[in-house]
Amino acid sequence: MKFAPTKRLGPILLAGTLVACSPAASSAPSASSAPAPSTAASADASADVPSSVAPPSGEPIVVGSTLSLTGAFGATGVIHRIVGEQFVERLNANGGLLGRPVEWTVLDDESDGARVTALYERLISQDEVDLIMGPYGTPNILPAMAVAERYGYVMPQHTAVIAPLLTYECQFPAWSIGTTPNEYVPTLVLDALASLPSPPESIVVVANQNGSTDFVANGVADDPNDPSVANVATSRGLEVVDTIQYPPTTTDWAPIAAQVRDADADFVFNSAIGVDTVNLIQAMEQLDYRPPLLFSLFPAPGPLLGVGEAAQGVLSISLFEANEPLLAAAGDEVRAIVDEYEAAATAEGLPYTTWETQATASWNAWEILTQGVAAAGSLEHDAICESLHASGADTTFSGPLTFDPASNNFWPPAQLVKQIQGEEWVAAWPTDRAAAPLQGPAN
Repeated sequence: MKFAPTKRLGPILLAGTLVACSPAASSAPSASSAPAPSTAASADASADVPSSVAPPSGEPIVVGSTLSLTGAFGATGVIHRIVGEQFVERLNANGGLLGRPVEWTVLDDESDGARVTALYERLISQDEVDLIMGPYGTPNILPAMAVAERYGYVMPQHTAVIAPLLTYECQFPAWSIGTTPNEYVPTLVLDALASLPSPPESIVVVANQNGSTDFVANGVADDPNDPSVANVATSRGLEVVDTIQYPPTTTDWAPIAAQVRDADADFVFNSAIGVDTVNLIQAMEQLDYRPPLLFSLFPAPGPLLGVGEAAQGVLSISLFEANEPLLAAAGDEVRAIVDEYEAAATAEGLPYTTWETQATASWNAWEILTQGVAAAGSLEHDAICESLHASGADTTFSGPLTFDPASNNFWPPAQLVKQIQGEEWVAAWPTDRAAAPLQGPAN
């Protein structure tokens, strides 16, 4: 069943539920070498609307995708939905794509990778969408990519980071932590912590055993020499007190919390997704225990802030944070995009309405898709893929991106370390891109 198009945006089909439209290749460089956000007008929706732009006309170009609008990833999936709605509305206000209006059809995959294959098969073979956008979360992106490859569709994707598994040359990552995230992430985070007056001397690793969280924590299975959080930490002189694995279906967090408490390490690296770290913190609070330092890999940003005092000082990584110094450096167009998103997120009642890394990755993905189409001047997927390999994409928040199939299209990463300070996430490291100093343990 399809619903009537919403204003400017086109149909938003959410597995039977209508969701309201929002209001308005080489070795990785250090994080300090990140490109400044681009404010130049491009073939996407990021430029101010000139008065001479003709409204789009003709048959709509339909983009199909799934998102985790319910289930375990729902708290993050909604961010990608709001950003996608915002981007498509802006795109159509700027004349559409190839002069035609764009519609976005979204199906709810319910955070279930088993549903993703059938849904993308439906979008391509039955609904005959013109373009696709990847879903949220590596466990969903991998099966979606397999369908895209089978049909030869270009697929930008927001958040999958297991570069060795993302071999399809026409998948394009919108969030990069490099080709070896199992080395890059722990090195980045431990570099940040080494800048503290009293860096941690011991670590416990707590990892979700699914997708990118498992890969970042443990590297390639059955290869003890592959980079992992534990061996990166050991090489830097930290004592690895314990490594704890948990399945993604975990509901009883008390035994994990007790194991973390008993390890009593200076630093807990939670290779987590969604609300994992919220559950861990709440379980540790029941035991009257707080680790001195805690890192969460891919958290839903709002629920962690909702934990309150117990989450103060929690660390994560980020492409971009809408802190005032970063916004001032980025310019008026970035501020306008951020303000529009925050208004929409507030209207939706999201627990955290500030633009951050998930929103950035989503915006990047839409720019990659639309710039590839514009450069190709066509909806032919071979041409779109070739144009992105040849010309890359000039993104508003992450600057120019290049895509090399030899590196599975993963671009050199330049992440921030962010931290919960007070009631917000704050870019805290490296110092030349920080909005506030990195804070160490309270005690």
